[in-house]
Amino acid sequence: MPTESELPGNLVDWAIEPDKTVLLVHDMQHYFLQPFADGCEPRSALMRNVRWLRERCEQLDIPIIYTAQPGSMTSEERGLLVDFWGPGMSARPEDRGIPAEIAPALGDPVLTKWRASAFHHTNLLERMHYLERDQLLICGVYAHVGVLLTAADAFANNVRAFVVADAVADFTPEYHRMATEYVATRCGRVVMTSQVAAELAVSETRVP
Repeated sequence: MPTESELPGNLVDWAIEPDKTVLLVHDMQHYFLQPFADGCEPRSALMRNVRWLRERCEQLDIPIIYTAQPGSMTSEERGLLVDFWGPGMSARPEDRGIPAEIAPALGDPVLTKWRASAFHHTNLLERMHYLERDQLLICGVYAHVGVLLTAADAFANNVRAFVVADAVADFTPEYHRMATEYVATRCGRVVMTSQVAAELAVSETRVP
C-alpha cells in the first residue's frame, strides 16, 4: 500500500461531505481477492481499511452500496471481457461471495456488475440521484480496472469521486500508482483512510 507521502498531487481540493456521500465497496469478492495472500500485504491493509470505512459510514448514516459480478456469465454476457480476462468467475459462493468481515448489512444494496465500471448497466447513478448525493467514496479492487473506470464515469456524470488509496488494491504497485495518478490528475481526488477519518470527524463536529 502507498504511504501518504507517496500519493500523487490532487488537482482538486474537494472536501468529503457525509450528507452528500455514498460509499461504494467495489468487487470485494473471494474470486477477485485470490491474488492477495491472507495475512500479507496488501490484503491485510485492504481488508482492515475497507472494514473501517464500512463501519464508519454506517455510524454516520452514509449509504453503502456494493458491487458484485454474478459469475458463470455466458460468453455473450461477458462480451469482450473474454478476450482480456477469459471466462471469469463461477457463481459458486466460494467465488462470488464477499468476506464476512466486510459483508453487506441487511438493507445494503448489492448491484450486479456486468462490466468494469460500476455505472455500466446498473442503477447506481439513479440511486445516487434519488438519495440526492453527488459524492462517491470508492474502495475495493482492482485499482487500475474497475475502480479507475468507475471514478472516470463518476466524473462524466458530475459525481465527485474519492478513491481511497490504501483501501484499494491491485496486482502490482505500478498498476496501483498508475490508477491513483490518473484519478488525481484527471477525474477525482485520491485520499488515504486517515484523511477520510479526519474529514469525517471534522464534519461531525460542525454545527448544523
